[in-house]
Amino acid sequence: MTQTGLDLRTAPAAPGAPETPTGPRRGLLPLMAVATGLSCAGNYLAQPLLDLISRDLGLGSLLAGLVVTASQAGYALGLLLLVPLGDVVDRRRLAVALFAATSLFLTVSALAPGGPLLLAGTVLAALTSVGAQVVVAHAAALASAETRGRAVATVMSGILLGGLLARTAAGGLADLGGWRTAYWVLAVLMAAAAVTLHRRLPRLPVTADLPYPALLRSTLALLRTEPVLRRRTVLGALSFASYSVQLTALTFLLAGSPFHWSPSAIGLFGLVGAVGVLSMTLAARLGDRGHVRKVTGGATVLLLAGWLTLLAGERSLTWLVVGVIALNIGQQGVLNSSQTVIYALRPEARSRINAAFMTAMFLGGAIGSAAASVVWAGSGWPGVCALGATLASATLAVWAWTLLRGRSDRPAGA
Repeated sequence: MTQTGLDLRTAPAAPGAPETPTGPRRGLLPLMAVATGLSCAGNYLAQPLLDLISRDLGLGSLLAGLVVTASQAGYALGLLLLVPLGDVVDRRRLAVALFAATSLFLTVSALAPGGPLLLAGTVLAALTSVGAQVVVAHAAALASAETRGRAVATVMSGILLGGLLARTAAGGLADLGGWRTAYWVLAVLMAAAAVTLHRRLPRLPVTADLPYPALLRSTLALLRTEPVLRRRTVLGALSFASYSVQLTALTFLLAGSPFHWSPSAIGLFGLVGAVGVLSMTLAARLGDRGHVRKVTGGATVLLLAGWLTLLAGERSLTWLVVGVIALNIGQQGVLNSSQTVIYALRPEARSRINAAFMTAMFLGGAIGSAAASVVWAGSGWPGVCALGATLASATLAVWAWTLLRGRSDRPAGA
């Protein structure tokens, strides 16, 4: 047993030692992308199934809605409490353990006879689904500096597509065999992914040697000691807050006049976001060639332009599609360029850096979603567009301030 209480350790590399990645084996990155997509899919399964779950388990609308909230809370806790462990334990074994645990907790949800056990299974499955972020950090460590952006983009595309496709797949599986079918199928797939990652993921040296409390403290301390991480975290949180405003309010818009779409049609509309995922490869290639700042700047401008376009989308499906695509490309551009930068900062602290960045980004998204619900109730779609545009403008302002002040995206001393 180790200081963290997990028997997953290998001999640590010297902190700050240079990496000598040989690059991932052929076909490994797509496999990792599929695995991360499956891991995150469980956090979205319940969204199109709430009505079925409510009727089957006799839950009220409030308790049924808490299933979605439970996923968000569990994932946030996992980002903060589990992802940093990737710096002090064998990351391959950690990923496999988290994938296997997610499979187990999805099974608990599938067997749940009532709301309390379903909520418990949901929270625990979301908590361990951050195994996907452990795999992302592993991909960054496997890649060379010249290909790191593309490697991360490939694996991150799995997370994003998993979230987009989970809603559609869950509805189809529920039509075949009820809401529990979606949980059973994903539990089996997650177990298979755990076995596959155990066989295919290469081991890398552990990069730090810290007891668990010190590990958590150092995760938060990185935001104080690494100005580049701090700036990129602010950009990530603001951009995702702006993007999440659209995710929340779009359902209300499409369900009402003049569209009157069904829930299944609204779920399919979410696939428009896949265009943003496809754009990640281009952003990653540009970032790997040294154009990270230009990618970030163009992405923030696109976020703001997307919201101006969406204002016309209240009555026009065409402008709505154009605006959603612009927002997706802009958000993915900010995300990928930021990850390219932060993963180069401190190789020995890569998992902690990822945890700090993603936790802040997730909190930004939660604030954006909550604000969107309040603004929609009071001001409708024009108010939502004003909120999203304000957050996008703040993102652009932070990037412009960084540029004008001559702040570097390079690690200190580089």
